[in-house]
Amino acid sequence: MEAALELDDVTVRVVGRTLVTGADWRVEHGQHWVILGPNGAGKTTMLSVAAAVRHPSSGTATVLGRRLGRVDLRELRRSIGLVAASQRLVDESLLEEEGATALTVVLTGHTGTSAPLWDRYGDEERERAHRLLADLGCKDLADRRFQVCSQGERARVRVARALMADPAILLLDEPFAGLDLPAREDLIEALEDLARTRPGLTTVMVTHHLEEVPATTTHALLMRDTRILTAGPVGEVLTGPDLSECFGRRLRIDSLDGRWYARALRV
Repeated sequence: MEAALELDDVTVRVVGRTLVTGADWRVEHGQHWVILGPNGAGKTTMLSVAAAVRHPSSGTATVLGRRLGRVDLRELRRSIGLVAASQRLVDESLLEEEGATALTVVLTGHTGTSAPLWDRYGDEERERAHRLLADLGCKDLADRRFQVCSQGERARVRVARALMADPAILLLDEPFAGLDLPAREDLIEALEDLARTRPGLTTVMVTHHLEEVPATTTHALLMRDTRILTAGPVGEVLTGPDLSECFGRRLRIDSLDGRWYARALRV
């Protein structure tokens, strides 16, 4: 069976700088991955290849059975849900200026546009948007202006928007950035519920912090200096020795109820 995502010896170079080196990675359908590593390791670049936003400079990348460079990217991206920090800056500024509600933001996920296309949203699309908001714990936000939503509420609305087109794979680039502890836990709970209720959905999340890894995560990938250090089942990868090598500090790793925690050890 074809993988949800497969990279074969992928290297990415931009303006003479290497961002990812020789990456081999296979993600099966229904798996839930986390990519961890220090700043500059290449995590976001890996995710941009998975999102069909960036082509490899060398090697091959296949997303949902379609090889990048041999497929219409606009068509492929309809099957990919993406929540990314850079996307927020571009897509949401116009929505904020227009005073869009949370429901409107989710509806734009159906058309993949920065502004709503009202003639494309019928009763079926509105019902789906309401249902997604409810699934993400945001039912009461439907009529609230997105601009006045808290950072945690916005984060969950963004995930609902990314799911509006019913993607086969959901990619999240640092979705917890700027969230306080209660908002972080609300989003983690929503992602865990999503993994349980949508067994066919594949997810890949980039984060810096072990504490942000949902308990439903099945696999982990560690990166350092543009290279993959190790990848595999989460319990085999999130170990003290591997994470210490990844972050360049001696770390103690603990887990409780499927969640992971790290602290630095004194030299």
